[in-house]
Amino acid sequence: MEFRGLMGGFYRISEWIMRLSAINLLWILCSIPFFFFALAGLTSGQADIMMQSLVLMGILAPFTLFPSTAAMFTVARKWVTGDEDVPLFKTFFRGYKENFLQSMIGGIAFVLFALILFVSYRFYAGLDSALSLLSYMFLAMGILLIGAFFNFFCIMSHLHMKVLQIIKNAILLTIGNPVTSVMTIIGNVAIVIISFRFSFLLVFFAGSVSATFSFWQFNRSFEKIKRKQEAVEEAEREREQEENGQAAELDAAAVREDDSTKKESDKL
Repeated sequence: MEFRGLMGGFYRISEWIMRLSAINLLWILCSIPFFFFALAGLTSGQADIMMQSLVLMGILAPFTLFPSTAAMFTVARKWVTGDEDVPLFKTFFRGYKENFLQSMIGGIAFVLFALILFVSYRFYAGLDSALSLLSYMFLAMGILLIGAFFNFFCIMSHLHMKVLQIIKNAILLTIGNPVTSVMTIIGNVAIVIISFRFSFLLVFFAGSVSATFSFWQFNRSFEKIKRKQEAVEEAEREREQEENGQAAELDAAAVREDDSTKKESDKL
């Protein structure tokens, strides 16, 4: 039964609330160890406990948070590309299973990158010399890493590539589309801030809304790149056809010239 008018609007809104909250809850449930230590660190109020929780979160993230996030992006991809009525549980756990290994390996790589950048930033920021300015470079690289993190999951859920190719293309896409990357980061920061302001959003909407927004941004950039590539290929095909036509005309002219020469020789 299809509702129209005001009732149809309310029905669609309630349907999207159900979809987003269901996927967000699945995301949290499949990442319980990670969020347990995150909650323990945030509520402790002690610096040493927070640091220990952060270390444990970094260790657990590739094995819990990242596969669950890959599954969530798999569902978000379906929504953004027009398949809104996709079966939520089946799609989520299929994405979890199919992307588990790649998300785990990529997650380990991102955690190591983040650790290296964090240590480097702290080291150079603590210097009293001009070398302390290098800390801003590592800070900028950290922002770049955040953008690549979102693109990593978008590419993984959308294209079939090896994990190193996914990481490389995620970084290249982030650098090649700075405006989109900045908008994605700002949008996700806004989602996090609003979610912490209204804590129930963290449980029901923060992750799923972030994934849907991030993939929507990625899909816009991907479609633009694809259209540009198709335009270049079409121009290349037209150029080849033009060159082939010119070559055919030259061959025909050469044949006519040979025939004329042969006729003159026959007359002689």
